[in-house]
Order: sequence, then structure tokens, then C-alpha cells
Amino acid sequence: MNNKIYVGNLAYGVDSDQLRDKFTEHGQVTSAKVITDRDTGRSKGFGFVEMESGDMAQAAIENLDGSDWEG
Repeated sequence: MNNKIYVGNLAYGVDSDQLRDKFTEHGQVTSAKVITDRDTGRSKGFGFVEMESGDMAQAAIENLDGSDWEG
């Protein structure tokens, strides 16, 4: 199982630290990165989270998929 998760439809106000904190509720996070526009620095509305293991990644996906967070 892959332990890197694509996270889409993020509110533009969410930063990498908030993304990490949200996924830490479901397991050990290795890295979390919200992708930003190179010129403006504004979030593009998606990011990637890497979990310690595939099982933790699967648990996070099952718990957060389709959930509403920060609008």
C-alpha cells in the first residue's frame, strides 16, 4: 500500500502545518505540503500527505474522505 496521499479541494486558507495537524489525528505523518502558486504564494487548493505506513494512510483516507473541513 502506498503511504502518500493526494488531498484535494482544500480551502485556500489551509497551510501545510494545518494539513499535517489534521492528518496527525489519524496516525504518524512523515510530511505534509500544500501546493502553492510560485508567483503569488497562494494555495492551489490541493496538497500531499505522507504517512508513516500504508495502514495509517488507509485509516486517514477512510476517516477523512468526503469530510468537510475549513469550508
